[in-house]
Amino acid sequence: MYSRPRRNRKSTAIRDMIKETQIGVEHLIYPLFVTNNPGEESRIDALPGIYRWGKDVVVKEVESCVKLGLKHFVLFPVVPEELKDSKGSYSYQNNNFYLEVIATLKKEFPQITLMSDVALDPYSSDGHDGLVEDGVILNDRTLPILADMSLAQAQAGIDIIGPSDMMDGRVGYIREALDEKGYTDTAIMSYCAKYASAFYGPFREALDSAPKSGDKKTYQMDPANKKEALREAFLDMEEGADMLMVKPALSYLDVIQTIDENTTLPVTAYNVSGEYAMLHAAVEKGWLDYESTMTEILLSIRRAGAKGILTYFAKDFAQFHRS
Repeated sequence: MYSRPRRNRKSTAIRDMIKETQIGVEHLIYPLFVTNNPGEESRIDALPGIYRWGKDVVVKEVESCVKLGLKHFVLFPVVPEELKDSKGSYSYQNNNFYLEVIATLKKEFPQITLMSDVALDPYSSDGHDGLVEDGVILNDRTLPILADMSLAQAQAGIDIIGPSDMMDGRVGYIREALDEKGYTDTAIMSYCAKYASAFYGPFREALDSAPKSGDKKTYQMDPANKKEALREAFLDMEEGADMLMVKPALSYLDVIQTIDENTTLPVTAYNVSGEYAMLHAAVEKGWLDYESTMTEILLSIRRAGAKGILTYFAKDFAQFHRS
């Protein structure tokens, strides 16, 4: 045999030299759930090791993450029921604790990247990503609210706006609103392919944001469809998106690869709550090793084409791979 592939695997040094895919803390985006309770530090049962952070103590959590080398964070607001209404109007009010957290973190850590979530569901009494009327999600009437929400976040100091609502035309609408007010440097990371997935359960428990009636299948994508993801990606590119997000990640590696190979924008992926919780459940049973399986999961998402990975594993990965 003239060709023996095993020769390139015979030592750690050789394997490291020719490794095709790299995964490091610089590729990871850490989700943080923030609340209006200043000193809150409460466990999320469905997400082992993940907490709801009060608007004051979240500063210490980010500080500990920065010391581990993490640079990128996405913030999700846990909004009390009394602040919710059918129009999600709290999302852009001046006294919004979420906006306060953004401003505080950017002041304390100007070097980090802060990403937001733009959708009505955290603020809506209906639990849907858009306005609801007679059981119907109203696409066009939702867009001005999303734009107001995005402007408020940009004014607070967010670096990257993250529209996760899946309303048609929202990227262009938000881009025009931001540019009109002078926020031309505020980027948009569009959730272009967000699927109506069964893997979101722990996240909805963390935010208490499940729909009060119906489901999200009229706006989130059918898990059976891949070509439709390209259509969504092309539209968001034309409307001014700077990055494209695929959510979830593990069951949609083919979608990540398809979008990466057919577009010119950086593709990111959301390694969602259910994917995280599944590994923890298997580890608890003694069926899988946590560190090696976590690393393999993240590596597979990178190998599929994701430049950045939004993942609950980020802090643990940083601790395990601390130099």
